[in-house]
Amino acid sequence: MLWQTARFALDLRARPLVMGIVNTTPDSFSDGGRDTAAAIAHAERLCAEGADILDIGGESTRPGSQMPSVEEELCRVLPVVRQAVRWGVPVSVDTSRPEVIRAVLEAGADIVNDVRALTWPGALAAVQAFPGVGVCLMHMQGQPATMQANPCYEEANGGVVGEVRAFLADRLAAVTAAGVAPACITLDPGYGFGKSQAHNLALWRAQRELLALGRPLLVGWSRKGTLGQITGRPVGERLVASVSAALASVALGARIVRVHDVAATVDALKVWQAAGLDDVQP
Repeated sequence: MLWQTARFALDLRARPLVMGIVNTTPDSFSDGGRDTAAAIAHAERLCAEGADILDIGGESTRPGSQMPSVEEELCRVLPVVRQAVRWGVPVSVDTSRPEVIRAVLEAGADIVNDVRALTWPGALAAVQAFPGVGVCLMHMQGQPATMQANPCYEEANGGVVGEVRAFLADRLAAVTAAGVAPACITLDPGYGFGKSQAHNLALWRAQRELLALGRPLLVGWSRKGTLGQITGRPVGERLVASVSAALASVALGARIVRVHDVAATVDALKVWQAAGLDDVQP
C-alpha cells in the first residue's frame, strides 16, 4: 500500500515508517520549541536519526492547551517548513486552520496532519486546492482545552471503538467525496485525544478493526499520559514505554508511528524486522 503525498509516494508495504515530531510551541522545549533556530536544528537531528517524515506543529494540542492566533501559528511553522522542504524528506504540518494549510502547502509541505480531520470551515477546501497532497484524518472528542475533562462514549454506539470507527469512516467518505484521492489519506485513532486510559486501551486492543476502513493507520503513543499511568513514570522517563507502544501499534496494524524519540524507535523497528515479525501482517 502506498501513501501518496505532494512530492512522495511512500511505500508502506516494505516497512513501517517513522514520523518525527517537531513542535514549534514555546512549551515544547524537548522537541524543538524554544525558537525557530532550535526547531530547525531539532528537525535536522531527527532526519539524521532516520525519520522518514517530519511532522511540524505550531499549535499545542496537549490536554488543557489554548490555541495561538493564526499569525502566531504561521510565524512558528512557516520558517521551519521552508527550510525542511529542501532536505528531500516528506514534510507534514500538524494544523487545522485553512489559512495555515494554504500557507504551508504553498511553501512546499507534503502532508496535512489534522487532529480535527478537516472539519473546520474552509480546511477541506484548502486541501482541495492542492491535488495530491497527503492527509491524515484523526479522531478527537472535543477540543484540546477541555477534551480530557470527562470523555464519554455511548455503549449504544459501540463504545469508543464503534464511535471512533464511525467517525473515521464518515470523514474518509466526506473527504474522498470532495475529490481527495483515497491513496492520499491515512487515518489516526487519536490516542489521548478525548479518551480516558480505559478508552485508549480498549481502542488500542481493537485497533485491527480500523483496518477494515481500507486506509493505512498512523498512530501516536509517544510520551502519552496513558503510558505514564501504566508505568508510573513522568513524561521525561517514558522512552522505553513509548518505543514499546510503537512496536505494539505496528503489531496491531499501524504503518506509520509518530514519535519524539526517532533514533530509538528506528533501531527497535530494525530489530523487529530482522526477527521477521513485520512479515506477519494483521
